[in-house]
Amino acid sequence: MDEIVVGIDVGTTKICTLVGRVEDNDAIRIMGIGLAPSDGIRKGIIVDLRAASAAIKNSVEKAQQTSGLEITSALVSMAGAHVSSINSRGAIGISSGIVSEYDLVHALEQARAVAIPHDREIIHIIQRGFVIDGQDGVRTPVGMHGHRLEVEAHIITAAAATVDNLRQCVGSANVEVQRFILNPLASGEVVLTENEREMGVAVCDIGGGTTDLAIYVDGDVWHTMVLAVGGNHITSDIAHGLRLAIPQAEESKLQQGHAIRAEIGSEEYFSIRPFGEDHPVQINRQDLAHIIEARVAEMFHLTLQEIKRSGYDGLLPAGMVLTGGTSALPGIRRVASEVLGMPVRTARPENLVGMVDKLQSPAFSTSVGLLQWALTMHDNDFGMEPGRRSRGRPNLDLSIVKNWINRLLP
Repeated sequence: MDEIVVGIDVGTTKICTLVGRVEDNDAIRIMGIGLAPSDGIRKGIIVDLRAASAAIKNSVEKAQQTSGLEITSALVSMAGAHVSSINSRGAIGISSGIVSEYDLVHALEQARAVAIPHDREIIHIIQRGFVIDGQDGVRTPVGMHGHRLEVEAHIITAAAATVDNLRQCVGSANVEVQRFILNPLASGEVVLTENEREMGVAVCDIGGGTTDLAIYVDGDVWHTMVLAVGGNHITSDIAHGLRLAIPQAEESKLQQGHAIRAEIGSEEYFSIRPFGEDHPVQINRQDLAHIIEARVAEMFHLTLQEIKRSGYDGLLPAGMVLTGGTSALPGIRRVASEVLGMPVRTARPENLVGMVDKLQSPAFSTSVGLLQWALTMHDNDFGMEPGRRSRGRPNLDLSIVKNWINRLLP
């Protein structure tokens, strides 16, 4: 029987449920898609439980109709300023003198034994490398000789109450959350090349309500963060600056918007009816671009501050890869490159098969990336997030963690 994988991308502007079938060549054929306007979600956080539940249920039902399959479990995306991360280190003695898989599990257990507040839930634990008897840069330590094993881990946590709210909303659609995946990690699965991961690269997923960043160095995730600013803030600026209703401002951004004022001719106008006007008026596209350029530049200045704060700004020779719906804005790549002072490219999901007409856009990188995560978990017989917090300290299932280690090791 073919393996079916499901991802639910819960965004601030849209909910996208994808159903995929794993084919013999490990490609994923898109069999069903459910798109629904997002409601009850602001900056990646549930603000109206009933509205968010209805939006997610609507998306899931559409995906079931187009695929002809019942959805019972799925991977679910996560974003929001409540997400934070820390780096931790665990160390153990190697009793037999040769590193075993159990030693890896034990070392990772030590790394995760950091003081996590009770109101936080662990979403990801990602190994960044191993050290054996002071020798760092070890990627696959199993079978190596030594007396002391250390592991560096990147631990991503989220507000437990917010996670529970999202889990409840998905559950109201009769879908069980297999695992939560941070947006930029899902996007990174489909927009980054192996060479970029190894050299050092940042993936920046700019959605409607948040800008999500993940920094990859030596093939592993070294830093993650979420900024509570996104495309909706550009729309809001346009609405205020041009005195338009939000739907009009969004349409103006999508149809006439540009992130660089200098690239718009001074005689270019478009017609729209602002508040208080009985008839449509002509608006100069340069005025629109001026508003957009200011907000976009600010977003990347905030991103640059976070990259410098991480201390890894000198480790990104591959620059930044932009994705997410807002990254499709004309001129945004050039603004990003000028502000950040690094190479920047825009990416979208590619090499898709099946029902893919709607998915060939940066807005669906996270959605498709969730299916790629599910595929990797399937390959490693991995069924759940290891050690997901209940109300107490999680217990590690050694067989699950062993498979999880296999997922993370190159």
